[in-house]
Amino acid sequence: MFRKKQKLRKFEDAQLLKYLEEQKKKLDSEKQLIKRSIDPSEDVLNQLKVTEAVYSFLLRKARERYIQKNELL
Repeated sequence: MFRKKQKLRKFEDAQLLKYLEEQKKKLDSEKQLIKRSIDPSEDVLNQLKVTEAVYSFLLRKARERYIQKNELL
């Protein structure tokens, strides 16, 4: 019973790290887009704020669960 919970927790931790990496890449690309833009639109700036909020949320959850990349490898 405990092994099943441990296995499920490892799977969820791996998924969380995967989503965290995806959001980080998306955030970096959006920041680069805005940096290269002369006059970014409000939609682009709002999308950046949403992406930053999602990334911040995922990062906070990873910290709460004490997840580290090298533990899952």
